Amino acid sequence: QVQLVESGGGLVQPGGSLRLSCAASGIIFSTYNMGWYRQAPGKQRELVGAIHSSGSRNYADSVKGRFTISRDNAKNTVYLQMNSLKPEDTAVYYCNAEVAGTIISWGQGTQVTVSS
Repeated sequence: QVQLVESGGGLVQPGGSLRLSCAASGIIFSTYNMGWYRQAPGKQRELVGAIHSSGSRNYADSVKGRFTISRDNAKNTVYLQMNSLKPEDTAVYYCNAEVAGTIISWGQGTQVTVSS
């Protein structure tokens, strides 16, 4: 059974930082591309960025230079380091696992609120 569990969300002031984690089980983690998405109230879920099994990464323009995705295959965990946070980064953040163009699982999400 595939399971993805996000953690690390919370309330942070503008300009602050958070690191989200997504722990995976039930898959051969190193062979999967891992993505981070977010969904703000009243908006569609959008891609934040992804890290491929090869280690290559891509990011949405809105987070480039502020967010960094990394993975630790030994721990079956993918991370999202978020710096210089803005109020517009407020959303529920989800991770997913994808292979051959098919998303095979989503996590339950973790809330990030950026507010003073």
